[in-house]
Amino acid sequence: MAQRRTGSSSLVKLLGNWHQDLPRTPVYRQLADGLRLLILDGRLPLDSRLPGERELATALGISRTTVATALAQLRDEGYLASRQGSGSVTMLPESGQTVSPLTGRAATLDLSTAALSAGPEIHQAYANALIALPEHLGSTGYNQQGLPELRDVIAQRYAARGLPTTADQIMIVNGALSGFGLILRLLTGPGDRVVIDNPTYPMALSAIKGASCRAVPVSLTEDGWDTDGLAATIAQTSPRLAYLLADFHNPSGRCMDAATRAAIAEIAARTRTTIVADETMVDLWYEAPPPPPLAAFDDADRVITLGSAGKSFWGGLRLGWIRASTRTIASLIQIRDSLDLGSPVLEQLAAIHLFSEAETFLPQRRALLRERRDACAQTIKELFPEWKITVVPQGGLSWWIELPKPLATVFAASAESIGIRIGAGPRFGTDGAFERYLRLPFTLEPTQMRAALERLKPLWDNLAQTGNEYMRRVVV
Repeated sequence: MAQRRTGSSSLVKLLGNWHQDLPRTPVYRQLADGLRLLILDGRLPLDSRLPGERELATALGISRTTVATALAQLRDEGYLASRQGSGSVTMLPESGQTVSPLTGRAATLDLSTAALSAGPEIHQAYANALIALPEHLGSTGYNQQGLPELRDVIAQRYAARGLPTTADQIMIVNGALSGFGLILRLLTGPGDRVVIDNPTYPMALSAIKGASCRAVPVSLTEDGWDTDGLAATIAQTSPRLAYLLADFHNPSGRCMDAATRAAIAEIAARTRTTIVADETMVDLWYEAPPPPPLAAFDDADRVITLGSAGKSFWGGLRLGWIRASTRTIASLIQIRDSLDLGSPVLEQLAAIHLFSEAETFLPQRRALLRERRDACAQTIKELFPEWKITVVPQGGLSWWIELPKPLATVFAASAESIGIRIGAGPRFGTDGAFERYLRLPFTLEPTQMRAALERLKPLWDNLAQTGNEYMRRVVV
Protein backbone atom coordinates (compact mmCIF):
# COMPACT_ATOMS: atom_id res chain seq x y z
CA MET A 1 0.00 0.00 0.00
CA ALA A 2 1.33 3.42 -0.95
CA GLN A 3 2.17 5.62 2.00
CA ARG A 4 -0.26 8.45 2.55
CA ARG A 5 1.08 11.94 1.92
CA THR A 6 -0.28 15.14 3.44
CA GLY A 7 -0.08 18.04 0.98
CA SER A 8 1.29 21.40 2.09
CA SER A 9 -1.99 23.26 1.41
CA SER A 10 -3.95 20.70 3.45
CA LEU A 11 -1.45 20.90 6.29
CA VAL A 12 -1.63 24.71 6.35
CA LYS A 13 -5.43 24.50 6.66
CA LEU A 14 -5.17 21.92 9.44
CA LEU A 15 -2.67 24.02 11.36
CA GLY A 16 -5.03 26.97 11.32
CA ASN A 17 -3.98 29.99 13.37
CA TRP A 18 -0.95 28.26 14.89
CA HIS A 19 1.43 31.25 14.78
CA GLN A 20 1.07 34.13 17.23
CA ASP A 21 3.38 36.99 18.20
CA LEU A 22 4.49 35.45 21.49
CA PRO A 23 7.86 36.84 22.60
CA ARG A 24 8.52 33.98 25.01
CA THR A 25 7.61 31.20 22.59
CA PRO A 26 9.84 30.74 19.52
CA VAL A 27 8.14 30.17 16.18
CA TYR A 28 9.68 26.71 15.80
CA ARG A 29 8.12 25.64 19.10
CA GLN A 30 4.71 26.99 18.08
CA LEU A 31 4.94 24.98 14.86
CA ALA A 32 5.99 21.85 16.77
CA ASP A 33 3.10 22.35 19.21
CA GLY A 34 0.62 22.75 16.35
CA LEU A 35 1.81 19.63 14.53
CA ARG A 36 1.86 17.60 17.74
CA LEU A 37 -1.74 18.60 18.45
CA LEU A 38 -2.82 17.46 14.97
CA ILE A 39 -1.16 14.08 15.52
CA LEU A 40 -2.62 13.60 18.99
CA ASP A 41 -6.22 14.41 18.08
CA GLY A 42 -6.15 12.37 14.88
CA ARG A 43 -6.52 15.12 12.29
CA LEU A 44 -3.07 14.24 10.97
CA PRO A 45 -3.15 10.45 10.38
CA LEU A 46 -0.40 8.22 11.68
CA ASP A 47 2.14 6.89 9.19
CA SER A 48 1.52 9.78 6.81
CA ARG A 49 4.35 11.67 5.14
CA LEU A 50 4.75 15.39 5.71
CA PRO A 51 5.80 17.80 2.97
CA GLY A 52 9.53 18.45 2.60
CA GLU A 53 11.14 21.19 4.68
CA ARG A 54 11.52 23.62 1.79
CA GLU A 55 7.94 23.07 0.56
CA LEU A 56 6.50 23.45 4.06
CA ALA A 57 8.57 26.56 4.78
CA THR A 58 7.29 28.19 1.58
CA ALA A 59 3.67 27.28 2.34
CA LEU A 60 3.89 28.63 5.90
CA GLY A 61 5.89 31.72 5.02
CA ILE A 62 8.71 30.97 7.48
CA SER A 63 12.35 29.97 7.15
CA ARG A 64 13.45 26.46 6.34
CA THR A 65 15.62 26.50 9.46
CA THR A 66 12.53 27.11 11.60
CA VAL A 67 10.73 24.19 9.99
CA ALA A 68 13.75 21.91 10.37
CA THR A 69 14.08 22.79 14.06
CA ALA A 70 10.38 22.11 14.71
CA LEU A 71 10.52 18.74 12.95
CA ALA A 72 13.70 17.82 14.82
CA GLN A 73 11.96 18.52 18.14
CA LEU A 74 9.05 16.25 17.17
CA ARG A 75 11.48 13.51 16.15
CA ASP A 76 13.18 13.76 19.55
CA GLU A 77 9.79 13.47 21.28
CA GLY A 78 8.79 10.43 19.17
CA TYR A 79 6.05 12.04 17.06
CA LEU A 80 7.97 11.86 13.76
CA ALA A 81 10.29 9.33 12.20
CA SER A 82 12.75 9.91 9.37
CA ARG A 83 12.65 7.22 6.70
CA GLN A 84 14.96 6.91 3.74
CA GLY A 85 13.26 8.42 0.71
CA SER A 86 10.09 9.25 2.69
CA GLY A 87 11.04 12.31 4.71
CA SER A 88 9.21 12.81 8.01
CA VAL A 89 6.46 10.32 8.84
CA THR A 90 3.97 10.77 11.69
CA MET A 91 3.89 8.34 14.62
CA LEU A 92 3.25 8.19 18.36
CA PRO A 93 5.93 7.82 21.06
CA GLU A 94 6.84 4.18 21.68
CA SER A 95 5.79 4.33 25.33
CA GLY A 96 2.16 4.49 24.18
CA GLN A 97 1.35 6.65 27.21
CA THR A 98 -0.49 9.93 26.92
CA VAL A 99 1.90 12.32 28.60
CA SER A 100 2.86 15.91 28.24
CA PRO A 101 5.74 16.46 25.80
CA LEU A 102 7.54 18.48 28.46
CA THR A 103 9.61 16.43 30.88
CA GLY A 104 8.52 16.49 34.49
CA ARG A 105 4.87 17.16 33.67
CA ALA A 106 1.97 15.08 34.92
CA ALA A 107 -0.01 12.71 32.72
CA THR A 108 -2.42 14.56 30.44
CA LEU A 109 -5.85 15.51 31.77
CA ASP A 110 -8.14 14.90 28.83
CA LEU A 111 -10.74 17.66 28.42
CA SER A 112 -11.15 16.80 24.76
CA THR A 113 -13.38 13.78 25.46
CA ALA A 114 -16.99 14.31 26.54
CA ALA A 115 -17.93 11.25 28.60
CA LEU A 116 -18.67 10.11 32.14
CA SER A 117 -17.01 7.34 34.10
CA ALA A 118 -18.97 4.18 34.96
CA GLY A 119 -21.54 4.17 37.76
CA PRO A 120 -22.29 1.21 40.06
CA GLU A 121 -25.02 0.08 37.68
CA ILE A 122 -22.36 -1.04 35.18
CA HIS A 123 -20.82 -3.58 37.58
CA GLN A 124 -24.28 -4.86 38.45
CA ALA A 125 -25.19 -5.18 34.77
CA TYR A 126 -22.15 -7.32 34.05
CA ALA A 127 -22.82 -9.46 37.10
CA ASN A 128 -26.33 -10.13 35.82
CA ALA A 129 -24.96 -10.75 32.33
CA LEU A 130 -22.65 -13.46 33.65
CA ILE A 131 -25.61 -15.16 35.33
CA ALA A 132 -27.54 -15.09 32.04
CA LEU A 133 -24.58 -16.15 29.89
CA PRO A 134 -24.76 -19.99 30.33
CA GLU A 135 -27.98 -20.28 28.34
CA HIS A 136 -26.17 -18.74 25.34
CA LEU A 137 -23.07 -20.93 25.50
CA GLY A 138 -24.68 -23.65 23.42
CA SER A 139 -24.63 -21.33 20.41
CA THR A 140 -21.61 -20.24 18.37
CA GLY A 141 -21.90 -16.69 19.73
CA TYR A 142 -21.87 -15.23 16.22
CA ASN A 143 -24.95 -13.16 15.43
CA GLN A 144 -24.50 -10.37 12.92
CA GLN A 145 -27.83 -8.72 13.72
CA GLY A 146 -27.61 -9.04 17.52
CA LEU A 147 -29.51 -10.87 20.23
CA PRO A 148 -33.27 -10.84 19.56
CA GLU A 149 -33.95 -9.94 23.22
CA LEU A 150 -31.83 -6.79 23.01
CA ARG A 151 -33.22 -5.76 19.64
CA ASP A 152 -36.75 -6.15 21.00
CA VAL A 153 -35.94 -3.94 24.03
CA ILE A 154 -34.52 -1.21 21.77
CA ALA A 155 -37.50 -1.46 19.40
CA GLN A 156 -39.87 -0.95 22.34
CA ARG A 157 -37.96 2.17 23.39
CA TYR A 158 -38.37 3.65 19.91
CA ALA A 159 -42.09 2.84 19.97
CA ALA A 160 -42.43 4.60 23.34
CA ARG A 161 -40.83 7.71 21.78
CA GLY A 162 -43.33 7.81 18.93
CA LEU A 163 -41.55 5.68 16.32
CA PRO A 164 -43.18 2.24 15.85
CA THR A 165 -40.34 -0.24 15.41
CA THR A 166 -39.90 -4.01 15.27
CA ALA A 167 -36.88 -6.05 16.32
CA ASP A 168 -36.20 -6.82 12.64
CA GLN A 169 -35.55 -3.10 12.08
CA ILE A 170 -32.71 -3.08 14.64
CA MET A 171 -29.11 -4.18 14.13
CA ILE A 172 -26.64 -4.27 17.05
CA VAL A 173 -23.17 -2.90 16.23
CA ASN A 174 -19.98 -2.12 18.13
CA GLY A 175 -20.80 1.52 18.85
CA ALA A 176 -22.53 4.22 16.82
CA LEU A 177 -19.31 5.13 15.01
CA SER A 178 -18.91 1.52 13.88
CA GLY A 179 -22.50 1.62 12.68
CA PHE A 180 -21.83 4.79 10.70
CA GLY A 181 -18.80 3.15 9.11
CA LEU A 182 -20.98 0.21 8.07
CA ILE A 183 -23.58 2.56 6.56
CA LEU A 184 -20.87 4.39 4.62
CA ARG A 185 -19.60 1.07 3.28
CA LEU A 186 -23.10 0.15 2.10
CA LEU A 187 -24.21 3.44 0.58
CA THR A 188 -21.10 5.29 -0.59
CA GLY A 189 -18.04 4.87 -2.75
CA PRO A 190 -14.77 6.76 -3.18
CA GLY A 191 -15.35 10.40 -4.05
CA ASP A 192 -19.01 10.48 -3.01
CA ARG A 193 -20.26 13.50 -1.08
CA VAL A 194 -21.69 13.35 2.44
CA VAL A 195 -23.48 16.40 3.82
CA ILE A 196 -22.69 17.24 7.44
CA ASP A 197 -23.60 19.78 10.08
CA ASN A 198 -20.84 22.35 10.49
CA PRO A 199 -19.50 21.96 13.16
CA THR A 200 -19.97 18.24 13.74
CA TYR A 201 -18.65 15.18 15.60
CA PRO A 202 -14.97 14.84 14.64
CA MET A 203 -14.97 11.04 14.56
CA ALA A 204 -17.72 11.18 11.95
CA LEU A 205 -15.47 13.41 9.86
CA SER A 206 -12.73 10.80 10.23
CA ALA A 207 -15.12 8.03 9.18
CA ILE A 208 -16.17 9.98 6.08
CA LYS A 209 -12.55 10.64 5.19
CA GLY A 210 -11.67 7.00 5.86
CA ALA A 211 -14.36 5.94 3.40
CA SER A 212 -12.68 8.17 0.77
CA CYS A 213 -15.76 10.38 0.71
CA ARG A 214 -15.95 14.15 0.73
CA ALA A 215 -17.66 16.01 3.58
CA VAL A 216 -19.89 18.88 2.42
CA PRO A 217 -20.65 21.24 5.34
CA VAL A 218 -23.90 23.10 6.02
CA SER A 219 -23.34 25.64 8.78
CA LEU A 220 -25.59 25.84 11.80
CA THR A 221 -27.18 29.24 12.35
CA GLU A 222 -27.77 31.08 15.63
CA ASP A 223 -31.25 29.55 15.62
CA GLY A 224 -30.11 26.02 14.81
CA TRP A 225 -30.39 24.11 11.54
CA ASP A 226 -30.59 25.89 8.19
CA THR A 227 -33.14 23.78 6.32
CA ASP A 228 -33.03 26.06 3.28
CA GLY A 229 -29.26 25.74 3.19
CA LEU A 230 -29.53 21.97 3.57
CA ALA A 231 -31.99 21.72 0.69
CA ALA A 232 -29.85 23.94 -1.54
CA THR A 233 -26.68 22.00 -0.72
CA ILE A 234 -28.34 18.68 -1.50
CA ALA A 235 -29.66 20.08 -4.80
CA GLN A 236 -26.23 21.44 -5.76
CA THR A 237 -24.01 18.53 -4.67
CA SER A 238 -26.19 15.39 -5.03
CA PRO A 239 -24.76 13.69 -1.91
CA ARG A 240 -25.18 10.00 -1.22
CA LEU A 241 -26.31 10.78 2.33
CA ALA A 242 -26.40 13.43 5.06
CA TYR A 243 -25.16 12.92 8.62
CA LEU A 244 -27.00 15.00 11.24
CA LEU A 245 -26.99 15.18 15.05
CA ALA A 246 -30.47 16.31 16.06
CA ASP A 247 -30.38 15.62 19.82
CA PHE A 248 -28.05 17.83 21.90
CA HIS A 249 -25.78 18.34 18.96
CA ASN A 250 -22.09 17.61 19.40
CA PRO A 251 -20.44 20.10 19.81
CA SER A 252 -22.95 22.99 19.79
CA GLY A 253 -25.40 21.51 22.33
CA ARG A 254 -28.48 22.44 20.26
CA CYS A 255 -31.59 20.28 20.08
CA MET A 256 -33.60 20.19 16.85
CA ASP A 257 -37.28 21.10 17.27
CA ALA A 258 -40.13 19.06 15.82
CA ALA A 259 -40.84 21.45 12.95
CA THR A 260 -37.24 21.28 11.76
CA ARG A 261 -37.27 17.48 11.97
CA ALA A 262 -40.40 17.40 9.83
CA ALA A 263 -38.84 19.79 7.30
CA ILE A 264 -35.66 17.71 7.02
CA ALA A 265 -37.66 14.49 6.59
CA GLU A 266 -39.60 16.21 3.78
CA ILE A 267 -36.34 17.30 2.11
CA ALA A 268 -35.00 13.75 2.34
CA ALA A 269 -38.15 12.30 0.76
CA ARG A 270 -38.33 14.93 -1.98
CA THR A 271 -34.66 14.64 -2.98
CA ARG A 272 -34.40 10.89 -2.30
CA THR A 273 -31.47 11.52 0.02
CA THR A 274 -30.67 9.21 2.92
CA ILE A 275 -30.39 10.96 6.29
CA VAL A 276 -28.30 9.34 9.02
CA ALA A 277 -29.55 10.68 12.35
CA ASP A 278 -27.07 10.16 15.19
CA GLU A 279 -28.96 9.92 18.51
CA THR A 280 -25.97 9.25 20.74
CA MET A 281 -26.97 11.94 23.28
CA VAL A 282 -30.73 11.38 23.24
CA ASP A 283 -31.02 10.08 26.85
CA LEU A 284 -29.02 12.94 28.38
CA TRP A 285 -31.76 15.56 28.62
CA TYR A 286 -32.20 17.75 31.70
CA GLU A 287 -35.63 19.37 31.89
CA ALA A 288 -37.60 17.61 29.15
CA PRO A 289 -36.91 14.88 26.58
CA PRO A 290 -36.30 15.89 22.96
CA PRO A 291 -39.02 15.62 20.28
CA PRO A 292 -39.74 12.24 18.67
CA PRO A 293 -36.93 10.75 16.57
CA LEU A 294 -36.30 12.33 13.18
CA ALA A 295 -37.33 9.01 11.63
CA ALA A 296 -40.80 9.45 13.19
CA PHE A 297 -41.43 12.24 10.65
CA ASP A 298 -40.23 10.07 7.74
CA ASP A 299 -42.79 8.24 5.61
CA ALA A 300 -40.35 7.37 2.84
CA ASP A 301 -37.84 5.21 4.74
CA ARG A 302 -35.11 7.75 4.03
CA VAL A 303 -33.91 8.14 7.64
CA ILE A 304 -31.46 5.71 9.23
CA THR A 305 -31.03 6.16 12.98
CA LEU A 306 -27.87 5.51 14.99
CA GLY A 307 -28.00 4.85 18.74
CA SER A 308 -25.39 4.12 21.37
CA ALA A 309 -25.01 2.83 24.92
CA GLY A 310 -21.77 4.80 25.28
CA LYS A 311 -23.13 8.14 26.52
CA SER A 312 -26.30 6.83 28.18
CA PHE A 313 -24.53 4.11 30.16
CA TRP A 314 -20.74 3.89 29.76
CA GLY A 315 -18.20 4.35 26.98
CA GLY A 316 -16.53 1.03 27.82
CA LEU A 317 -19.75 -0.76 26.87
CA ARG A 318 -18.93 -0.76 23.17
CA LEU A 319 -22.43 -1.25 21.85
CA GLY A 320 -24.58 0.72 19.46
CA TRP A 321 -27.39 0.01 17.04
CA ILE A 322 -28.84 0.94 13.69
CA ARG A 323 -32.58 1.46 13.23
CA ALA A 324 -33.67 1.29 9.58
CA SER A 325 -36.08 -0.45 7.22
CA THR A 326 -35.88 -4.23 7.20
CA ARG A 327 -34.52 -4.07 3.65
CA THR A 328 -31.67 -1.79 4.69
CA ILE A 329 -30.91 -3.93 7.75
CA ALA A 330 -30.73 -7.03 5.55
CA SER A 331 -28.25 -5.27 3.24
CA LEU A 332 -26.12 -4.16 6.19
CA ILE A 333 -26.01 -7.73 7.53
CA GLN A 334 -24.76 -8.97 4.15
CA ILE A 335 -21.76 -6.65 4.11
CA ARG A 336 -20.94 -6.78 7.83
CA ASP A 337 -18.73 -9.88 7.51
CA SER A 338 -16.13 -7.71 5.81
CA LEU A 339 -15.77 -5.79 9.12
CA ASP A 340 -16.64 -8.17 11.98
CA LEU A 341 -18.79 -11.17 12.87
CA GLY A 342 -21.10 -9.53 15.39
CA SER A 343 -21.09 -7.86 18.79
CA PRO A 344 -19.99 -9.58 22.03
CA VAL A 345 -22.76 -11.56 23.72
CA LEU A 346 -21.77 -10.55 27.26
CA GLU A 347 -22.01 -6.85 26.45
CA GLN A 348 -25.41 -7.37 24.85
CA LEU A 349 -26.68 -9.16 27.95
CA ALA A 350 -25.34 -6.34 30.12
CA ALA A 351 -27.13 -3.82 27.90
CA ILE A 352 -30.44 -5.69 28.32
CA HIS A 353 -30.12 -5.31 32.09
CA LEU A 354 -29.18 -1.63 31.81
CA PHE A 355 -32.18 -0.85 29.62
CA SER A 356 -34.49 -2.63 32.05
CA GLU A 357 -33.11 -0.57 34.97
CA ALA A 358 -32.47 2.69 33.10
CA GLU A 359 -35.15 4.73 34.84
CA THR A 360 -33.63 3.93 38.23
CA PHE A 361 -30.30 5.61 37.42
CA LEU A 362 -30.68 7.86 34.35
CA PRO A 363 -32.60 10.55 36.30
CA GLN A 364 -29.70 10.78 38.76
CA ARG A 365 -27.20 10.96 35.90
CA ARG A 366 -29.17 13.79 34.30
CA ALA A 367 -29.32 15.67 37.60
CA LEU A 368 -25.57 15.20 38.11
CA LEU A 369 -24.81 16.56 34.65
CA ARG A 370 -27.12 19.53 35.14
CA GLU A 371 -25.36 20.41 38.41
CA ARG A 372 -21.93 20.09 36.78
CA ARG A 373 -23.06 22.18 33.82
CA ASP A 374 -24.16 24.99 36.13
CA ALA A 375 -21.03 24.80 38.31
CA CYS A 376 -18.78 24.85 35.24
CA ALA A 377 -20.67 27.83 33.80
CA GLN A 378 -20.09 29.78 36.98
CA THR A 379 -16.36 28.97 36.93
CA ILE A 380 -16.02 29.97 33.28
CA LYS A 381 -17.75 33.30 33.92
CA GLU A 382 -15.46 33.96 36.87
CA LEU A 383 -12.13 32.95 35.31
CA PHE A 384 -12.79 33.71 31.63
CA PRO A 385 -15.34 36.54 31.48
CA GLU A 386 -14.42 37.26 27.85
CA TRP A 387 -15.44 33.74 26.73
CA LYS A 388 -18.95 33.49 25.29
CA ILE A 389 -21.11 30.45 26.00
CA THR A 390 -22.99 30.19 22.70
CA VAL A 391 -25.85 27.98 23.90
CA VAL A 392 -26.79 26.77 27.38
CA PRO A 393 -27.35 23.10 26.50
CA GLN A 394 -30.53 21.47 27.77
CA GLY A 395 -28.82 18.10 27.49
CA GLY A 396 -25.57 16.49 26.43
CA LEU A 397 -22.11 16.78 27.91
CA SER A 398 -20.28 19.91 26.80
CA TRP A 399 -20.06 23.62 26.06
CA TRP A 400 -19.35 25.15 22.67
CA ILE A 401 -17.45 28.29 23.63
CA GLU A 402 -16.74 31.28 21.40
CA LEU A 403 -13.38 32.94 22.05
CA PRO A 404 -12.81 36.68 21.58
CA LYS A 405 -9.86 35.95 19.26
CA PRO A 406 -9.03 33.14 16.80
CA LEU A 407 -6.65 31.41 19.19
CA ALA A 408 -8.13 27.93 19.59
CA THR A 409 -5.27 25.98 17.99
CA VAL A 410 -2.43 27.79 19.71
CA PHE A 411 -4.30 27.66 23.05
CA ALA A 412 -4.87 23.90 22.72
CA ALA A 413 -1.23 23.38 21.77
CA SER A 414 -0.09 25.43 24.76
CA ALA A 415 -2.42 23.47 27.05
CA GLU A 416 -0.74 20.23 25.95
CA SER A 417 2.52 21.61 27.29
CA ILE A 418 1.08 21.75 30.83
CA GLY A 419 -0.57 18.34 30.62
CA ILE A 420 -4.14 19.33 29.65
CA ARG A 421 -5.79 18.32 26.39
CA ILE A 422 -8.67 20.45 25.12
CA GLY A 423 -10.80 20.29 21.98
CA ALA A 424 -9.85 23.10 19.62
CA GLY A 425 -12.66 24.24 17.34
CA PRO A 426 -11.01 23.27 14.02
CA ARG A 427 -11.21 19.63 15.07
CA PHE A 428 -15.00 19.86 14.66
CA GLY A 429 -15.08 21.44 11.22
CA THR A 430 -13.58 21.30 7.75
CA ASP A 431 -10.68 23.25 6.24
CA GLY A 432 -9.49 24.82 9.49
CA ALA A 433 -12.79 26.47 10.45
CA PHE A 434 -13.80 27.42 14.02
CA GLU A 435 -10.52 28.92 15.22
CA ARG A 436 -12.63 31.06 17.56
CA TYR A 437 -14.21 28.07 19.30
CA LEU A 438 -13.48 25.43 21.94
CA ARG A 439 -15.51 22.42 22.99
CA LEU A 440 -15.28 22.03 26.74
CA PRO A 441 -16.98 19.10 28.52
CA PHE A 442 -18.53 19.69 31.93
CA THR A 443 -18.33 16.02 32.95
CA LEU A 444 -15.59 16.39 35.58
CA GLU A 445 -16.38 16.79 39.26
CA PRO A 446 -16.63 20.58 39.91
CA THR A 447 -13.48 20.92 42.05
CA GLN A 448 -11.49 18.99 39.43
CA MET A 449 -12.90 21.14 36.66
CA ARG A 450 -12.12 24.34 38.49
CA ALA A 451 -8.54 23.20 39.15
CA ALA A 452 -8.07 22.44 35.44
CA LEU A 453 -9.46 25.82 34.38
CA GLU A 454 -7.29 27.62 36.93
CA ARG A 455 -4.24 25.95 35.36
CA LEU A 456 -5.38 27.06 31.91
CA LYS A 457 -6.08 30.67 32.89
CA PRO A 458 -2.43 31.94 32.86
CA LEU A 459 -1.94 30.42 29.40
CA TRP A 460 -5.04 32.12 28.09
CA ASP A 461 -4.20 35.45 29.70
CA ASN A 462 -0.76 35.37 28.09
CA LEU A 463 -2.19 34.57 24.66
CA ALA A 464 -4.94 37.16 24.94
CA GLN A 465 -2.44 39.87 25.87
CA THR A 466 0.30 39.07 23.36
CA GLY A 467 -1.44 37.20 20.54
CA ASN A 468 -2.23 39.26 17.48
CA GLU A 469 -5.79 39.51 16.25
CA TYR A 470 -5.29 39.01 12.56
CA MET A 471 -5.81 35.72 10.84
CA ARG A 472 -2.75 34.63 8.95
CA ARG A 473 -3.40 34.30 5.23
CA VAL A 474 -3.88 30.66 4.28
CA VAL A 475 -1.93 29.55 1.25
CA VAL A 476 -4.18 27.42 -0.90
